[in-house]
Amino acid sequence: MNESIVQTTRPAAARVETAFGIVLAISLCHFINDMLQSLLPAVYPNLKTALGLSFTQIGLVTLVYQVTASILQPLVGAYADRRPKPFALPAGTLFTLTGLVVISMSHQYGILLAGASLLGVGSSIFHPEASRVARMAAAGGRRGLAQSIFQVGGNAGSAIGPLAAALVVMRYGQTSLACFALLALLSTVILWNVAIWYRQVGLARLNASARWSGAAALPRGKVLGAIVILVALIFSKYVYLVSLTNFLTFYLIDRFAISVQAAQLQLFAFLAAVAVGTIVGGPLGDRFGRKYVIWFSIVGTLPFALLLPHANLFWTLPLTMLIGVILASAFPAIVVFAQELVPGQVGMISGLFFGFAFGIAGLGAALLGWLADSAGIGAVYRLCAYLPLIGLLAALLPNIGTSMRRTDAASSVRRR
Repeated sequence: MNESIVQTTRPAAARVETAFGIVLAISLCHFINDMLQSLLPAVYPNLKTALGLSFTQIGLVTLVYQVTASILQPLVGAYADRRPKPFALPAGTLFTLTGLVVISMSHQYGILLAGASLLGVGSSIFHPEASRVARMAAAGGRRGLAQSIFQVGGNAGSAIGPLAAALVVMRYGQTSLACFALLALLSTVILWNVAIWYRQVGLARLNASARWSGAAALPRGKVLGAIVILVALIFSKYVYLVSLTNFLTFYLIDRFAISVQAAQLQLFAFLAAVAVGTIVGGPLGDRFGRKYVIWFSIVGTLPFALLLPHANLFWTLPLTMLIGVILASAFPAIVVFAQELVPGQVGMISGLFFGFAFGIAGLGAALLGWLADSAGIGAVYRLCAYLPLIGLLAALLPNIGTSMRRTDAASSVRRR
């Protein structure tokens, strides 16, 4: 009788299907959120002229935004783990909406800082909770796929934001930012319906998946060690990515004397490759194991990164695209791996990794900018070429799949 219970309970959980409608909805809202967030740095030239700002003041705007957008994320996630708040998702979008409106009407520096902080708070609320919803919506074998679909929405939004700023804000001025608030309203409506599903269906699915996770049986020290390794991998990934997203056009213009438009096209090709890598990384982790995808996606970048500073113009494009695809495949696998390490704290883990990725990208951009000023733009890529070596730490990650099978087998023996 007990054996029958063991054999029938897990297949019932396995029969839960991935709610792709919810995953696509949260991905669309991620697209809108990150597009709206990326409008702030895109309109810095307008703000600098309109308010007479120095570069130091612009840097402080970025600091205020990044502090609220990165440091608050794990705190928001940890709070929601203890007290789930489904309707925090649409509420977070309202912070973004308010921030955009405040920035569009800011004629004083203090008001601009307030608007930047509101944008950051909106991002802090959205990312950990939306990542939680992606996990809720996924069946056990498709968590990586769901995380990839969710994240690629953000990648696309970040890429489209500067284009939207160029087409609209640069033409119609700072006040046109308020027009984008309509997209925030659309996202609020979508997220309101997602929150209803979250409350009625999602929480039960998330709790069921946490009960069946064998990763919770790992010793506390081993879990903490694995989290530290994953954070180190995020550091290597995002500092290298920011070296390309922020400085690739300058590198191409400086080294090969190509036009700004040609350099921007190569940057677009790289960003497209990053989107492809993000969408394939999750399913590959589902199929072959997240540890191996993490290891390959970061260390596999190394030979191409080492070649890039020595390549001619013809080979630079394929090399950067290969780097983008391989490197970007890591993040969905890293997030899901970490969630499985600490299954009862999905929000805190999601907030930690999204917040750290966001914060380290900003810090990395500042440090690499200083390096480019002092040693030349080529030095950025000669140094960053060695960052993927940190990916070797992935060999020290525990084999969660093996742990889960052993835990399940031991549980079956005890119940018999």
